[in-house]
Amino acid sequence: MTTIHDPNGQRLPIKLDSTSNGEFAPVPLPAPARMARNEAQAAVDDAARRLALPRRRYLVSLLGAAATLAAFDRAFAAAGARGGRYALPKEAPFELAAAQQALAGDEFIFDVQLHHVNPQGAWRKRAGANAFKGFPNANCGKADHVECFSSEQLLKDVFLDSDTAMGVLSHVPGGADTNPLDFEAAGATRAAADALDGTERLLLHGRCMPTLAGEIEGMDAQAARWPLAGFKTYTQFGPRDGAAGFYLDDERYGLPFIERARKLGVRNICVHKGLAFGPRGYEFSSCVDVGRAAKRYPELNFLVYHSGFDTGIKEGPYDPNAGFGVDALIRSVAENGVKNVYAELGSTWRFVMRDPDQAAHLLGKLLKHLGEDNILWGTDSIWYGSPQDQIQAFRAFEISREFQQRYGYPALTPAIKRKIFGLNAARVYALRPDAVRSRLARDRVQKTRLDYLNSPDPSFATLGPRTRREFTAFRRLHGDLP
Repeated sequence: MTTIHDPNGQRLPIKLDSTSNGEFAPVPLPAPARMARNEAQAAVDDAARRLALPRRRYLVSLLGAAATLAAFDRAFAAAGARGGRYALPKEAPFELAAAQQALAGDEFIFDVQLHHVNPQGAWRKRAGANAFKGFPNANCGKADHVECFSSEQLLKDVFLDSDTAMGVLSHVPGGADTNPLDFEAAGATRAAADALDGTERLLLHGRCMPTLAGEIEGMDAQAARWPLAGFKTYTQFGPRDGAAGFYLDDERYGLPFIERARKLGVRNICVHKGLAFGPRGYEFSSCVDVGRAAKRYPELNFLVYHSGFDTGIKEGPYDPNAGFGVDALIRSVAENGVKNVYAELGSTWRFVMRDPDQAAHLLGKLLKHLGEDNILWGTDSIWYGSPQDQIQAFRAFEISREFQQRYGYPALTPAIKRKIFGLNAARVYALRPDAVRSRLARDRVQKTRLDYLNSPDPSFATLGPRTRREFTAFRRLHGDLP
């Protein structure tokens, strides 16, 4: 087995670390998560020796992911976790059939939040030659280090190294000249994927920052040029010399944005909520406005990116008095009696993988209050590298019977996981999963993946900022962030 990435097998296939998507400051791993990672390293060593396999070969196999998650589960249980767990057969680290039982699957996986960077974009004039240079993946071997975050990296991480079938290419906050992913690059990436037998594996979001001059008017040109699956906005966003943000139902910014999308025939309103950029305009990161806007426009879908999750708020049982975090989303939906609001899990699931009890509360109360049909799969990759580890961890995750009985949470069944992984998003984006899967099974992406899997070489690397210093450098790329 030849490998370019991590030939000595130092990286675990389930990436538990402090990486951020650049929209929130990296949060160091708590002690139980560090213990879990250390136990996994030791467990992998032991299992590879027992099977007489080189460590890297073992890690690349499904056995490596099974050993890692099993070690995580033991460590979290020893630290007192009672609400959630990674459930695997005890033979899974050593027997492929047992590992496949827990971690393989044939779900239709539709990732509604993907990103990459355009190395040639106008944003680099502002960012300078050293943009992203201090990031973990910037030494991937490319002549221009920004290529390490490019569309080619995204396509490999998502469609070769993971079980993802389709995705939505979305935008990060910023104006036209400060956004690392512009429409030219997004359209080119979609075209590159579609050129492989013409199958549509990538959908596109339009971008609108209503507090910036000309952005609402610019929605027309976007819709005229590109087949948009939705418009995405960031409510906690504004220029330094202007509004610090807006609510979706305010008369100056929010309603004109929604009205423009509706008139253009775009039914999906995608809004970043939670993961606050900083103290300025923090109130606009709350979901208090979501239900009000959704009630006003019942014919539209409101996709709440990150589900309102805030890394500074530890998720517990639903608190109807909370003004921020996931609880604010649940309350806003309940108070307005709406069914057209969807909670998206990008960065959110990845963050709570480090804390099974918090994960159980977050997923449990979303299932209980929003319903199993209103949760969408997203991973915020490319920042976290390949999303395969998030997929595998979600396949193995269970909400404990204790938490089900105490808090009224539903069990996280395989059928519910299928809905979250892609069936719900397929409905929102007006796709027929069976027809899509039949088409994708015959395209060149799938053929390329099957060939690639004969000798896979996943990097097991994360790409986003992992330290306060890297995060600060990333923020400097966006001078108009709050």
